[in-house]
Amino acid sequence: MPTGMHKGQTKAALKVRHAVEQELASQPGLDAASIRVSAADGIITLTGHVANHAGKAAAEHAAARVPGVHAVVTELEVRLPESRRLADEEIAHAAVEAISWNSVIPTGRIDLRVENGWLTLEGDVDWEFQKSAAFETVSSLKGVRGASNLIRIKPSSVSKSVKEHIKAALAQRFGKRADHITVETSDDHVTLRGTVASLAEREAVERAAWTTPGVCHVNNNLSLQAGMRPDD
Repeated sequence: MPTGMHKGQTKAALKVRHAVEQELASQPGLDAASIRVSAADGIITLTGHVANHAGKAAAEHAAARVPGVHAVVTELEVRLPESRRLADEEIAHAAVEAISWNSVIPTGRIDLRVENGWLTLEGDVDWEFQKSAAFETVSSLKGVRGASNLIRIKPSSVSKSVKEHIKAALAQRFGKRADHITVETSDDHVTLRGTVASLAEREAVERAAWTTPGVCHVNNNLSLQAGMRPDD
């Protein structure tokens, strides 16, 4: 067994692991030395600890960008420095104020709960981007150890042109690569099938599907095709 290779790990897995470690080390504000990376069959597992929820998300996104990564399992613990710890009441006040200042988030429709620094978001909105905006607005606030986004997208009838809308969005965003993707619709549910070149592209296609008014659920069944080039 070559020096430095762990039992059960292939050269390909070690190559992907090393690439993820380099990507993590390149992220500003992220202490990559506190994160351990393991790789097996294209699945990356991140363990260790980070200083805040934003660092946890940054680590996950950085790993997903690496070619050859098919999935990312995040088991990172958020360890807040003493200087950033706050009482739950202080976090709740800050979160309510932050949401009230964000013009994207509909007024009076988001409920917050805080327990031991963990924020839970509930309520309903009309669009996926509003749900995401609420989460992003509060998840990086001082004192927040983590957040659960339980906000619902208010059900509504998807228009008959939903498939065309999504396909047009995909064609504009991905060009010829959109030919590898099929869109199925049923009421307010959308199912994506086909192949993409990377995990990051898989997530980007799903985000594009969410831009359609009335879509409440997106089932992302896209698979990664080994060797597929971004310009295929």
